[in-house]
Amino acid sequence: MTQNPAASSALDEETARAEIYGLLAQLYYAAPTPELLAALRVAVTEAPARGGFLEEPWREVVGAARAQSDAAIADEYDALFGGVGKPEVYLFGSHYLSGFLNEKPLARLRTTLAELGLARDEAMPETEDHIAYVCEVMRYLIAGDDMAVANLTKQCEFFSAHLQPWVKEMCDAIAAHPRAKLYRALAEFTRAFANVEAQGFDMLA
Repeated sequence: MTQNPAASSALDEETARAEIYGLLAQLYYAAPTPELLAALRVAVTEAPARGGFLEEPWREVVGAARAQSDAAIADEYDALFGGVGKPEVYLFGSHYLSGFLNEKPLARLRTTLAELGLARDEAMPETEDHIAYVCEVMRYLIAGDDMAVANLTKQCEFFSAHLQPWVKEMCDAIAAHPRAKLYRALAEFTRAFANVEAQGFDMLA
């Protein structure tokens, strides 16, 4: 049986979207492991079709990973997002939506997660509005097996309510930080990817 090329292409695109969300979740959750950085440094930087909107920002991410040591990247992550007390750059949606942590945006997110049958792992110290957690939810809504929630409609609703309203402001904050190198490139890639996602969902409306 020959596979429908259009169906195969759509499946490949969904797999790629899920993988991008998964990679963003890993890179924003903690300083990348040596194994992740090694894979990133040998990643293909040319899109299958010339002129792909994400090709140049992705090339910048890979180039930034290649230009720095593992230790330098770990130090960069800690300088931007770690440390004791207030971080230099926040990765939490509530901060950008309300100016404070643990506010109404987080409560609304938790309500949505409950409706999707999802809950935070107790081993995770961060609240659910951390960018890594939100990206992981998007990955699940694309690649999950439960078609009642893992579908385009739920993806669009979740993205529009819990990621699109603040992700660009977060990217601005990261890109403006003087210590950001890999994460400046990642912020620009995240911004470009969010734009692609928003355009795709707009076409469904």
